[in-house]
Amino acid sequence: MLLNHSTSADKNIVDRRQPHRNSDVARAVRKARDHLAQQAGNPDFDREMLKLHAHAMVDGAFYLPGLILLASFGAMALGAGHQMLAWGGLALLFNLTVLVQARHVNKTDPALINPARTKRHFLIAHTLSGFGWVVFPILDCPSCAAGQFPILQAVILLVAMAITALITSSLKGALLATFILPIAAIAYAFGWPMPVSQMMMLGLLIIALPFLSYIAHHLQRSNLMLLFFRSEKDSLIVDLETAKSMSDEARYHAEEANMAKSRFLATMSHELRTPLNAILGFSEVMAKEVLGPVGNTTYKDYASDIHQSGQHLLNLINEILDLSRIEAGRYQLQEEPVDLARVASDCCHMVELRAHNKNIQIIQDYEQALPYLFADERAIRQILLNLLSNAIKFTPSGGEIRIRVGWTAGGGQYISVKDNGPGIAPDELSVVLSAFGQGAIAIKSAEQGTGLGLPIIQGLIALHGGTFELHSQLREGAEAIAIFPPARVMEEQAAFPTALAANSRW
Repeated sequence: MLLNHSTSADKNIVDRRQPHRNSDVARAVRKARDHLAQQAGNPDFDREMLKLHAHAMVDGAFYLPGLILLASFGAMALGAGHQMLAWGGLALLFNLTVLVQARHVNKTDPALINPARTKRHFLIAHTLSGFGWVVFPILDCPSCAAGQFPILQAVILLVAMAITALITSSLKGALLATFILPIAAIAYAFGWPMPVSQMMMLGLLIIALPFLSYIAHHLQRSNLMLLFFRSEKDSLIVDLETAKSMSDEARYHAEEANMAKSRFLATMSHELRTPLNAILGFSEVMAKEVLGPVGNTTYKDYASDIHQSGQHLLNLINEILDLSRIEAGRYQLQEEPVDLARVASDCCHMVELRAHNKNIQIIQDYEQALPYLFADERAIRQILLNLLSNAIKFTPSGGEIRIRVGWTAGGGQYISVKDNGPGIAPDELSVVLSAFGQGAIAIKSAEQGTGLGLPIIQGLIALHGGTFELHSQLREGAEAIAIFPPARVMEEQAAFPTALAANSRW
């Protein structure tokens, strides 16, 4: 039942993954990347530029009308008469055509804009607005001083050109379409020969037109860069959303897998341990002939083999459960003051018989008067026994193992187990530190083991806030170092004074 439940959960995960959750995000990524790669001439790109132009025209809708009104009333103050009011009304009417077109485009969805047609309509509207400025140089002011009114006309026209260059920078050709005819008209109005002052003003206007067109071109390039950076920002946002979606999906998978693993281990640990207890108990009774002689030595040997195999299987189950609890964060430390040197000495005594059987010498080197370590003694014993078991397993007969306990440079404490065995290749260190990982030497020598010892050690040391280091070279042995942080070293407190203790009694 457990297996079927896990399988159905996995199917649910697959059904929920790519088709439904990531299709919209993937589509947005492709759209953003296509938009980022756009160049001039691309319809989407041109639509963006036209929208920018329309937005600028709407935002600056009062600049040119304000200049027209200022010129009308200023000329009237100089004595130009009511003809300036008629020109102002006509110029405002022509300028209104551009604003109406810009307002319409600004409200239109970009996808519905026809770039070529919209650009053509804009240029026509700008040309029409230029007709209002064509009439302006033809006007006259009889009561004005000689040359005064033409200079005023040229200055106002120059200011209008500058304002238009700034507002219409997103639309190429808009400035020329608006003012090429007014400049020709003012040249015609000045006539030939013309005074030097009028010639200078006309020359200034002729020079200003390409100069302002050049400035408008550079402003257009700035707008292009603005679009590019905005597209890049949108692409990064979409990438972040994609990464978040993938991360959420991976987390969902991990949570489901962890729940399935927890359910499996919770069930299988009970299902396996219950028959194993019977196997271990009955095989030990049979091997020791507690209820009477077996009568056949072969059966007795079989009972011993069954007991050893059951014990090995039980150890394997315990290691898997320990690693699972560590990975799931459910391993609870029972912290207490621990004498690291004493625990190391006890563990060496426990494996002494195994080392003696292989003629391996264990050398113990402990610093004296080490303060207590606030840690889980059971976990430290497991760390030491795993390290010593590995060292004994891979150290050849006649070798030696050196275990050291002492201070670190930062004020913490460490345990070091070093052997003179065959060692581990540097490229295999990451393998042996992974769950169920075994090096080439362990595989060739067919040494028994699950590859869980070192990962369990890493997890237990990490729970203490420490670090685990493994140093090895081929044919030079290996050294495993478990380092505990200074925060876990307990400071010795001075004895409570006897006299003070007597005075503090109730």
